[in-house]
Amino acid sequence: MKHKPFSMQVNLDDFIPATEEEKAYMVQMRPSTTFFRDGVKRLVKNRVALVSFIVIVLITLSAIIIPAFWPYGYEQMLGVTPGQPVDASYNNLQPLHYSTTEQAKIAAGETVFPHLFGTDSSGRDYFIRVVYGTRISLAVGFFASIIVLIIGILVGSVAGYIGGKVDLIIMRIVDIIYSLPDMLMVILLASVLRLTLNQALAGTPLEKIGSNIISLFIVFGLLYWVSMSRLIRGQILSLREQEYVLAAQATGAKSGWIIRKHLIPNCISVVIISTALQIPNAIFTESYLSFLGLGVNAPMPSLGSLAADALNGISSYAYRLVIPAIVISLIVLSLNLFGDGLRDAFDPKLNA
Repeated sequence: MKHKPFSMQVNLDDFIPATEEEKAYMVQMRPSTTFFRDGVKRLVKNRVALVSFIVIVLITLSAIIIPAFWPYGYEQMLGVTPGQPVDASYNNLQPLHYSTTEQAKIAAGETVFPHLFGTDSSGRDYFIRVVYGTRISLAVGFFASIIVLIIGILVGSVAGYIGGKVDLIIMRIVDIIYSLPDMLMVILLASVLRLTLNQALAGTPLEKIGSNIISLFIVFGLLYWVSMSRLIRGQILSLREQEYVLAAQATGAKSGWIIRKHLIPNCISVVIISTALQIPNAIFTESYLSFLGLGVNAPMPSLGSLAADALNGISSYAYRLVIPAIVISLIVLSLNLFGDGLRDAFDPKLNA
């Protein structure tokens, strides 16, 4: 029956049961997914970010696995045997060259593992020192970023949720730290803490790590948390007025529980992105501090200290400066590109 436009009569055709074809068509809906899965799909489609992630993984695995089977140690001085004269032919070898002693062993039919990047002025294999330097730089960057993340989340969430005078005091402290010149404060704090921690760490398990690395972590904990805290504070200021937060408050939930269970999980995408972008900043800071002699303790190498040591023979062995510089640039560039890819994939505002 044809339905008239202005009639109040019900159109019975609307109540006819659907056919099997119509049911199959309606079932073809988008499969259920999550925010994380959607972000991963967008990240995989970003070829630059995916290649950068692969580069980071390869460098990290190389820094972890290679020292396990490499025949030379990062502090092993080749040609130095107790009770025997020093064999100076091991010093300053060019890449893939052998010392006089090693050439004699090869002539006798023995197998000698090559020095891919040559040796330094002390006769230490330069390749394994670069690998260990990469491991130290990555470890310092990762743990420093974790410290910044923890402090930034704690301070930013308290300031954003409580508000009022607490927020005012914390933000003024943040403004004061922001006004300080970063590089000058980092150098001054690293210099002072290195001298202070030498005595405090004597005889403790932390003495093996070294006062310089501990001072680097303290410097990051004192200066570099402000950006993370501001970001978390801004996110929580916008989330604390949501209905689910008001419902939790109405049921008598404590502030700490609301922050842990509701606010921080809803900021997790911003936290991941900021942490990924903080790691290259930490690596670069460690590198230039090590370049200035305020980084890791000798003989433990880092990429910055290797570049600083290479300045002594730059006219004859320029590759010793180029190699760690290329590794630093590759790590920082890959982490920055991967961080940009994470931001494009997981930032809801960019995908709205």
